[in-house]
Amino acid sequence: MTVPASAAAAPPEAAVAPPETLPPMQPAVPPESRLEMPVQDFSKPPPPGPARQRPTMNTVLARLVAFGGAALIAIIGAWQMTLVFGEQITPLQMVLLVLFTLTFSWVGFSFTSILASYFAPKFDTPEGPNAARIVVVMPVYHENAGETSGLLAALAQDIEAVGLADRTEIFILSDSRLPDAWMQETAAVANLRAVSPIPVWYRRRTDNKGRKAGNVADFVRRWGGRYDQMVVLDADSVLTGDVIRIMSARMNADPALGLIQTVPMLVDGQTIFARLQQFAGRIYGPPIARGVSAWSGDNGNFWGHNAMIRVRAFAACCGLPVLPGGPPFGGAVMSHDFVEAALLCRAGWKVRLDHDLRDSFEGSPPTLLDMAARERRWAQGNLQHLRVIGAKGFTWVSRAHFVIGILGFVMSPLWLAMIITGLCLSAVVLLSRPDYFPSTYQLFPTWPTFDPVRMVWLFIAAMSFLLLPKIIAVAVGVTRPLRHDAGGARRMAASATFEVLLSSLIAPVQMLNQTRQILDILRGEDSGWEAQVRAGTMPPWGMVLRRHALHVIVGLLTALGLAWFAPAQLAWLSPILAGLILSPAISRWSASPVFGRWARRRGLLLTPAERRPPPILTAAHALAFNLGEDIGFARLHEDPAARARHVALLPPRIKRPAAQRLDEISAEAKIKAAGNSAEAMSFLSLAERMAVLANPELLESWAKLSR
Repeated sequence: MTVPASAAAAPPEAAVAPPETLPPMQPAVPPESRLEMPVQDFSKPPPPGPARQRPTMNTVLARLVAFGGAALIAIIGAWQMTLVFGEQITPLQMVLLVLFTLTFSWVGFSFTSILASYFAPKFDTPEGPNAARIVVVMPVYHENAGETSGLLAALAQDIEAVGLADRTEIFILSDSRLPDAWMQETAAVANLRAVSPIPVWYRRRTDNKGRKAGNVADFVRRWGGRYDQMVVLDADSVLTGDVIRIMSARMNADPALGLIQTVPMLVDGQTIFARLQQFAGRIYGPPIARGVSAWSGDNGNFWGHNAMIRVRAFAACCGLPVLPGGPPFGGAVMSHDFVEAALLCRAGWKVRLDHDLRDSFEGSPPTLLDMAARERRWAQGNLQHLRVIGAKGFTWVSRAHFVIGILGFVMSPLWLAMIITGLCLSAVVLLSRPDYFPSTYQLFPTWPTFDPVRMVWLFIAAMSFLLLPKIIAVAVGVTRPLRHDAGGARRMAASATFEVLLSSLIAPVQMLNQTRQILDILRGEDSGWEAQVRAGTMPPWGMVLRRHALHVIVGLLTALGLAWFAPAQLAWLSPILAGLILSPAISRWSASPVFGRWARRRGLLLTPAERRPPPILTAAHALAFNLGEDIGFARLHEDPAARARHVALLPPRIKRPAAQRLDEISAEAKIKAAGNSAEAMSFLSLAERMAVLANPELLESWAKLSR
């Protein structure tokens, strides 16, 4: 594949040429190369694929440690809890026993999954000829066009540096539906094309069917035949050219390998909350990823981005149906990535988490409130998996991924239910008189039994399962070069302590948030489809007080009740109550970039990517400044070159019946009736403005009006 002359590279340090000097642009998209992508039927057998291979001995042992160990922990925990209650268990105690067993086994699984990392595979990168055609796709939806283009420009230069420029292209898949977002996208893409050493294509959909999954599926159906391997990015994620080279070589060498998932590292966090997430992800994430990679084997999962996919396998297996019924459980598949991985596995394709690929980066939610908004969508998407988990042909490991994803959100109401049940048991003991002779002819009394010492040991065991993986990760980190890039051993240990303390305060807030989200979903409320918040600001006091009012009220009432009736239990629940009562302050201050900079200056929550920024991220930040333009209708009216750049990125015009062009027809009439361009804009609705931007003749007709 040859690179078009118009996409020739400029030196990395070159500034973006002004619009009037830009070379003539290529068409927005290449010629279509269609690929069939049939919609899958979950009740029928999968399409033919590679023959399934038996798991390796290491994978079997990892599964035995992870799942067998968690089952053993659940059994021992349930047994010990029955001993806490004694021989006679009341109905309320039985409820607590069930809830405790579920939550205890959950924290136990997080521990045994880490232990399974001992059996993690080692991946080789074969050398040799590789002519696989690669496309990097980035779906965007009302994103910062300069930043997304900066990431892609830096990646394009890195791809050229590792020798992949002759067989790699970039495809930006836009779902944006706002005029300003669209204009800024086309301006940034035009600038990106001017500096990219590889071809860059741009397509904006007018029909947003299926959201992100539908966006990618539309691309595969129209242009999938042009490529062999597809790298999927999010709008705030990137990986290095060398990682793409490695994934391409590994996939090319194994004809049965359908998907390779990397381990994205969180970067560029400015607030305390974001830096907390990226520190935890960098220090604790790798051993977790090794464990998941070990027990998943060739039945891994897909996280939706920073992964390479075999295009023809994806097309043959991953056409997603529209689920019957309305939202939140029906409609388009939201957490499509889990489902796509399961569909590949059921057809025999290998899906792998290559835990050694860590030059892979993404942004993180900047605030607790932004995280809650994302979790609302994730919660709905994961609960929706209840509709597909029983599909014919899914492997048991794929079903396990679904269950783990569902429990990740359902655990919050289970934790809350366990706390409430425990408080109810305490109230029963305090407010009722025990019945020592429950039987009429009973000679000796039945003494109520409760073993507080055993209960303390169970609590210690649960905390150990939660904290030991972190302690081990920090202990390993301080003995390796990682400690130098995390501020040294003492600062690394201090950062881990700070992370545990602040996470403990945030956890009860997230517990109530997720519980409310689950209840909203069960009531039939849909999360909708809003643009992601990539760079937040510190919320005002009024907002955090409103958003966290319920948390404060619950915390205060519980604390007052315990102080009155059971002061001894107040100490046990103090971390939870403190997090709830202080939630407005925690939410506001953890969203402060000022405190984030303060922590960084003192060496807290440092990560290697902060001490030694990856070159691709440094280049992306520099390029984003040059590639982004704050462009609007006023600029398009005054600047013919800006209009030309926008028009060049429009798809070819097709004839449509009048019923499908009503916005275009009404916009044309309003432009003719307007005395100047500003008046025309005041006449046009949002849909009509989009119609003007989509029609070169209408755009030029409007531009001819006086200002």
